[in-house]
Amino acid sequence: MGYARVSTDEQDTAAQLDALRAAGCTTIFEDKASGASRERPQLAQAMARTGEGDTLLVVRIDRLARSLSHLLEVVETLRKKGAYFRSINDPIDTGSAQGMLMTQMLGAFAEFERALIRERTRAGLKAAVARGAKPGNPKMRARDARAIADIRYGHRERYLNEILDGRHRWLPTVERLRPHLPWKLVVRQLQAITPPVRSFSERTLVKACRTLVRAGHANPSILDKAGRLPPDTRAARLIADRVRTHPGATLRELASWLSRDLREPTPRGGLSWSPEGVRREKERARQLGLIE
Repeated sequence: MGYARVSTDEQDTAAQLDALRAAGCTTIFEDKASGASRERPQLAQAMARTGEGDTLLVVRIDRLARSLSHLLEVVETLRKKGAYFRSINDPIDTGSAQGMLMTQMLGAFAEFERALIRERTRAGLKAAVARGAKPGNPKMRARDARAIADIRYGHRERYLNEILDGRHRWLPTVERLRPHLPWKLVVRQLQAITPPVRSFSERTLVKACRTLVRAGHANPSILDKAGRLPPDTRAARLIADRVRTHPGATLRELASWLSRDLREPTPRGGLSWSPEGVRREKERARQLGLIE
């Protein structure tokens, strides 16, 4: 599977496509966006489509990653899925021992660079204080209203950019389940996604959803108050959502998912679901019109 990208001011991906096809790629995803952009839908789709044993191929590393940390994040995400990454014109191929070693060395260099930056920052602050300087933003020390507003705006923008990354893996689940199910159950559903998505508590999930709604990236209805859910429909709704996203799941697989991943109690308060219990709840979901 291949991925190609050109910046908005570049011509086209023809040269990259030729190189990827020559390397054996039959499926190629293309983006026209800056390498620093977080909004690259085709990259997100390529990552989602890459499965166990697959290799995501690019012509050069700079066509994929906006930074070393981003590259390592992509490599780790693929590794958790049992997939690999290779760059045609760089010594990176996580499917080989040498390529994996090079990737690990890049990670070590990145951590070393971060340590050096932290050390230089601390040394600089210490020297400045020794000279009588007062570290920090003078306007913040003076409680300047505009400076405070600018900093708050910057924090909000950084947080929005953070949750925009990867939202395609967890937000659809939230929009399917809310407001029909309470936040507690939605968090459990997100925790059961593999490979793992952003770690959420109820509080941080609500905060992330509010931020996305305000920015126009999520359906406002997800913030509506959840109605009182009849106890006998809760499991049916969970199973219905699972069937929509995993249509080939067997009753035994659904039972294991409810018991192990969601820790959802059975109608009698038990901890272990049986295939027959799942079959009954699946039928209840059909009667409620949740699945066909």
